[in-house]
Amino acid sequence: MASSSRRPTLADVAREVGVSAKTVSRVLNEDGPSSPETRKRVLAAVAMLGFQPNLMARSIRVGGPDTTVGLVVPDLGNPFFGAVAGGIEEAVRGRGLTLLMGSSDDDPEREHALIRTFLARRVSVLMVAPAVGADHSHLKTHRAAGMPVVFLDRPGSGLTADTVVSSNRSGTREGVAHLIARGHRRIGFIGDLPARLYTRRERIAGYRAALAEAGLPHDRALVADAHDPEGAAAATARLLALPDPPTALLSGNNVMTIGVLTEVSRSLRKDVAVVAFDDVPMAAILDPGLTVVAQNPAAMGELAGALAIERLDGDRSRGRTVMVETRLVPRGSGELPAPPRG
Repeated sequence: MASSSRRPTLADVAREVGVSAKTVSRVLNEDGPSSPETRKRVLAAVAMLGFQPNLMARSIRVGGPDTTVGLVVPDLGNPFFGAVAGGIEEAVRGRGLTLLMGSSDDDPEREHALIRTFLARRVSVLMVAPAVGADHSHLKTHRAAGMPVVFLDRPGSGLTADTVVSSNRSGTREGVAHLIARGHRRIGFIGDLPARLYTRRERIAGYRAALAEAGLPHDRALVADAHDPEGAAAATARLLALPDPPTALLSGNNVMTIGVLTEVSRSLRKDVAVVAFDDVPMAAILDPGLTVVAQNPAAMGELAGALAIERLDGDRSRGRTVMVETRLVPRGSGELPAPPRG
């Protein structure tokens, strides 16, 4: 019997059955002949000892991939990426794949290091929500060799691969048009940093498109940026303190929304309409409820998983981009009418 102070090994199983470790390996990996009686005794010893095969060691030994999906995201604490991960798991679980996650903290060097770690583990699939400024050309040989690579939320750089994104531009345009229809003409935009971030660029483009379609000017004084709730709250305070302040605000993502709502509440401004890009927890129980342009992160993850499985099944076509539609969810904050102009 194996000592209770350590994990049982292949040698422990072989000793229990009275056969060689090679015989145990053949039974567990189904890669050689063994009698039905030997197989029965090996599996019984495995169950009794609680032996767990080292899949990683086996994959390196036989030259095949591990049974895992490596996912790199900018922020493990962001509920958006948690929902994306849940969608991926839903899609790949049936193929016996396990999801491994790591955070790049939106740092290209840290992202590269995580990718190297996943590649060293010989993951079956690599999925990345790219950090700003990251270069992915180093993955060309891996993709050419048949390993599925999928970019999420933001396109990669230097590599043509499957990509799943939200309809950021049209969703923001719909949110701003919703405010314009309520009579708002001074609409502030609070976006994420850095300004070259793909989602930020797409959403500010949608903001500007909605203004242009309504014949409204784009006033740079109404555009602010931040990268955390505290910064977003400060940006909101600056906008509301302008000589001709906005009567409505479009929050560029769920992190910005926390800061925007904090400042609107702190300043007791119940006359400022708010539409948020991306839903946030408990948005419906606020007073008024928060109107959002809701993404569908779970669907994004499921689509990414489905694309990866198609690649595992032999699809070698050119990488494609799939856009997941957003939807406007009116709850009250975006329906506040513009106050009369004096």
